[in-house]
Amino acid sequence: MSDNSQVGKIGWIDMTVDDAEGVRDFYKSVVGWDHEDVSMGEYSDYSMTLPQGGEAVSGICHARGGNAGLPGGWLIYITVADVDASAAACTANGGEVLVQPKGLAGGRFCVIRDPAGATAALYQP
Repeated sequence: MSDNSQVGKIGWIDMTVDDAEGVRDFYKSVVGWDHEDVSMGEYSDYSMTLPQGGEAVSGICHARGGNAGLPGGWLIYITVADVDASAAACTANGGEVLVQPKGLAGGRFCVIRDPAGATAALYQP
């Protein structure tokens, strides 16, 4: 997610759960993903990778640290041009900002809930 040609695309998907190791192992067994540890200091989250070539396809994260306030389950990250403007538009159009815009992986993100109750992250490279 490095340029505005990606705006509107789903750029990433991950999940935040209490038992990241168990869920990691579940998806390794069920879909064949491998994983790479992602150091979070005192623990690791997981980048799930394709079995051949190691391309990262998703993340499985512990519900602690910076992820403690994120909703559980799969969370898509939609690329936007301006995360602050998109967060304001969310509120103005009947949605709710669950996690205010903040820094993440070379950009900024927030988490929103739409009027139907679904959650998504918005990511600005």
